[in-house]
Amino acid sequence: NNTEVMWVGILLFLLPAGLPVRSQGESQSDNKQMDNITIRQGETLFLSCSQGDFVTHTAWLNRSSILYTGEDKWSVDPRVSLVTLNQDEFTIKIEDVDLADEGQYICAVQTSSRPRTTSVHIIVQVPPKIVNLSKDLVVNEGSNVTLMCLANGKPEPAIGWRMLSPSDDSLSSDSEVLEILFISRYRAGVYECTASNDIAVDTQTVELTVNYPPSVSDGRDVGVTLGQRGVLQCEADAVPEADFEWYRDDRRIFSDFDGIEIEDAGAFSKLTFFNVSEADYGNYTCIAINKLGSANTSIILYGKFQ
Repeated sequence: NNTEVMWVGILLFLLPAGLPVRSQGESQSDNKQMDNITIRQGETLFLSCSQGDFVTHTAWLNRSSILYTGEDKWSVDPRVSLVTLNQDEFTIKIEDVDLADEGQYICAVQTSSRPRTTSVHIIVQVPPKIVNLSKDLVVNEGSNVTLMCLANGKPEPAIGWRMLSPSDDSLSSDSEVLEILFISRYRAGVYECTASNDIAVDTQTVELTVNYPPSVSDGRDVGVTLGQRGVLQCEADAVPEADFEWYRDDRRIFSDFDGIEIEDAGAFSKLTFFNVSEADYGNYTCIAINKLGSANTSIILYGKFQ
């Protein structure tokens, strides 16, 4: 009928402007602007407006479409549904709110005398999410390192870096980038990026490995009685872990050679003589090697007399 057509025409007129429509002589109270509603992404939004007596038509609209006219659903969005429609109130809800739902909503009411509108602006807050992070890094000592962390969120999140393990408060940044110049082995570890806003905090970590050449602890000379068991030990600090080689003078020694066993375990190497003879006494060299260099130490096996 003509009334229905005129009502839809009023609604369509409201859509592009997104503003209350006023006729000449209309009072301010006929078109209300409610306080902004702030809601978190994923929550359920309830939109409600009062009705009153002599209401002939009522509708909820957003910026681009009619959501409901009375009990008739116009929106194709399954998240939108009717909660209450009676003489007192007209309430709809939008579930699992997302950023695209942000903006102005209008409740339009047609009474027997004139139309009135209630508008409200919806602000959707989004928890921070780190979307781009530097990969775990392996660098050589002395290199320059740049760690990058990017995050989304609303309000825009604050981003910061810190050295998490081992903990070092002196190595931090209040920005998306953490720069470490001429990195030393003592800066190797786990770094944490934090993105935070009023809603929540998101954290992710990057592991930084620093390669460096071996350094070998000074060897301790060992005295052993003839016929007894003798053990020479060598310790090296290196990343990646060092490989070990043992020498007697210029001759390399291998395991299972003349009653000798060589056992490597991580940073340690052990040269064992199961039955020390006179010929075993002398100077031995342990060499630790990785792809960045080598280091050595000398150890003397000498006779210990009872």
